[in-house]
Amino acid sequence: MIIDTHSHLNFKAYDADRPEVLKRTLGQGVVCIDVGTKYETSKKAIELAGQNENIYAAIGLHPIHIKTDLLKLRTDEDEGDFAPLGEKYDVQRYGELAKSSKKVVAIGEIGLDYYYRPKTKTRLQEFKNLQKEIFEMQLDLAAELDLPVIVHCRMSHDDTIETLGKRNLKGVIHCFTGTWQEAQKYLDMGFYLGINGIIFKFDIDETIKNAPLNRLLTETDCPYLTPPQEGKDARNEPLFVRHIIARIAELRAISFDEVAGQTYQNAKELFNI
Repeated sequence: MIIDTHSHLNFKAYDADRPEVLKRTLGQGVVCIDVGTKYETSKKAIELAGQNENIYAAIGLHPIHIKTDLLKLRTDEDEGDFAPLGEKYDVQRYGELAKSSKKVVAIGEIGLDYYYRPKTKTRLQEFKNLQKEIFEMQLDLAAELDLPVIVHCRMSHDDTIETLGKRNLKGVIHCFTGTWQEAQKYLDMGFYLGINGIIFKFDIDETIKNAPLNRLLTETDCPYLTPPQEGKDARNEPLFVRHIIARIAELRAISFDEVAGQTYQNAKELFNI
């Protein structure tokens, strides 16, 4: 079996053919963790997990969906049309959602994202403080429920490392794109590194070669980050995680089966599945 530890089959991008994608995915023995990005998509992830044996769910509020007037929030057609834009984090509501199903295996996708940001220093600091506050609240929930975290980190490694370093949590740094030195800091804290199709755009070969194999997880982040082997305009899906496994195997000069088997075992241990 192989595993995609970060899919978004709950997104609008699959509304037209989700049953067919699920049939391909599960028919080929791919296990998925479907990841929420706000309340609606988190709830949808739980629904999908409840309907499919080898689908699990993660729930959380992604930093780009935090309600704020510090910058203009953006929509993503593949994710879905949300009204109103922005969500105020409600810890009780998310806590109840997490407890609603035994197939919720993580709190995520949560974290820090400084890619789109205010232009002035004062507003930027307010923006960062808001994201950190919500991140901390969701880390508290994970600790309370004894669940691992799925951490989103974009242009924010220093703050992410500082925040996680103050706690004793387990989890994965999703879509890792940092340096080997940053990777080592996460590994020293006990975190796993999520490897997906971004490796065909960003050079993180050093990390893939040097990190312990028992600390790597395979992801797709579908419908995004389609591996080039599937064509320029193809929508990503969990089955394409095989390209990530193959690339890791190539870089480490080991077999596909060894990578697939170890990363599957890693996910079982982290997410208790």
